[in-house]
Amino acid sequence: MILDLFLIGLVVTLEPIPLTAMILLLAAERGLMKGLGFTLGWLLTLVGIVALTVLVTGGKPLIPQSAPSTGALALKLAIGVVLVVVAYRRNRRPSSDAPKKQPKWMSGIDRINPLAAAGLGFLLQPWVLVAAGVATITQAKLSNGAEYFGVFAFCLWCTASYLALEIYAAVRPEAVRTKLNALLGWINTHTDQAIVFLSLGLGLYLMAKSIYGLVSGG
Repeated sequence: MILDLFLIGLVVTLEPIPLTAMILLLAAERGLMKGLGFTLGWLLTLVGIVALTVLVTGGKPLIPQSAPSTGALALKLAIGVVLVVVAYRRNRRPSSDAPKKQPKWMSGIDRINPLAAAGLGFLLQPWVLVAAGVATITQAKLSNGAEYFGVFAFCLWCTASYLALEIYAAVRPEAVRTKLNALLGWINTHTDQAIVFLSLGLGLYLMAKSIYGLVSGG
């Protein structure tokens, strides 16, 4: 379980589109507060989803070979297939080193207030990956505080990149705009490569793990 959550969280925290939104917010006027709003909205969304999942399961794993257990494995298999398809389609796009044009919804992102930024943190969640995390947690046996902490640490791991950017912006406010613009330029020119690498790697892992679980009755 821990390895699954680690890999899923790694892909979540490196998702290029939410990272781009966070950088634009930090580079705007009152960017520190807007970035904080986005980060809190992002983190609280994950904590709420994980808490609800743990509440429903009671910290007990789904019964092996039961319909819910099979359904959780089938869901992770489907998510793995979706990620592989996403990687394939991204890889088929014509390559270019030129920065990509920002989507229209990002054009006014620097003008929103911190509360709206928190809402954006909810809306930009990679829900397919979050579903993979939830399916993994339903298979977990939580019998002590350390294991519960491990599950909720998944939420912090998913938020690690945003926390790092927020801290950097607070510590180095004089350099934040230049550094973040450089990082934004790099992300814009490497978005497809990042999505292909992350989606393909995690997708193949989830497919292999889920197929094994379905075949072995795990």
